[in-house]
Amino acid sequence: MSDTRKVQQTPTGTFFVCLPRDWAKEHGLLKGSQVNLEVTGDGKLFIDTQFNVEPVPKEASLKVGPYLSREIVGRYLLGYDIIRVEAKERIDSNVRNLIKSTANSLAGLMIVEETTSMMTLQCLMQQPFTSPTKILQRNQASAAQMIRDAATSFISLDIDLAKNVIERDVENNKFYFLLVRILRTILQNPRLSEKLSITPIECLDYRLIAGFIEGIGDACVQMASNTLTLDGAKLSEELRKLLLELESTCCEANEQAFKSFLSRDISLAENVRNLRAKIEETCSRLEGAAKEASVDLMPQVLASVSFLRQIYERSVDMADLVV
Repeated sequence: MSDTRKVQQTPTGTFFVCLPRDWAKEHGLLKGSQVNLEVTGDGKLFIDTQFNVEPVPKEASLKVGPYLSREIVGRYLLGYDIIRVEAKERIDSNVRNLIKSTANSLAGLMIVEETTSMMTLQCLMQQPFTSPTKILQRNQASAAQMIRDAATSFISLDIDLAKNVIERDVENNKFYFLLVRILRTILQNPRLSEKLSITPIECLDYRLIAGFIEGIGDACVQMASNTLTLDGAKLSEELRKLLLELESTCCEANEQAFKSFLSRDISLAENVRNLRAKIEETCSRLEGAAKEASVDLMPQVLASVSFLRQIYERSVDMADLVV
């Protein structure tokens, strides 16, 4: 709805604009009603009629079906506070376990009520939210460490470390989903955008970079899983040295890409792109050295090189957001 109105002035010098009659009726405004006025960062005036009203929890009801887990995740990301799962007769043990595992994968989502035919999930994380920047920084720090540990687990054949990398990705996914939920809520709530000092266009950038970090975490999990298939095979000294070199360059690119995003430093972003020649040269040497390895070991080495290359490409995507 758009309406142009003329600014008027009282004899005492106060400026005023009349509110649209239909809008006032729709929001239950009467003579003497109070509204809250808030100036946004870009100079707009935000009129809130519900500033002193307790927010009503958003509720969703789902039926047991083949895509139940994805539907729960979808409602969570859309900002629903209560998600109720219902069945015509009874929810069997397999579905209950599915609902519980899905809830455990989402930060703040808990089962608060359970009967034979119904389970109620509630997000216990209330506003004000944690700053999206802090969540993003936490996710990035974890992903950066996962790169180092995934590479180390493969080079040193450290099975325990590889399993640890895979386990850590579960927590990373929780924060990823939480960040997406917060960003979507911010886009629907201009006041929250002001409080958290993040604009709608920044929400888009945050959503993209969160996806890149999530992709880096997935590549680390694939590399760690690759370690589990080595079955005691050891890398040559040359392969170990080259893989360490590639891992170091990928970590450097990743850290610079994230710093450039936060600081909007174009020179740092360009440095990430400038590392491509070094990455390609090291990958080429690794592929050559892998051919010297045993037939059983070569596929795993080439796969790990591919995963590290994916990490670099995701870092380039992060740096590109600066431009």
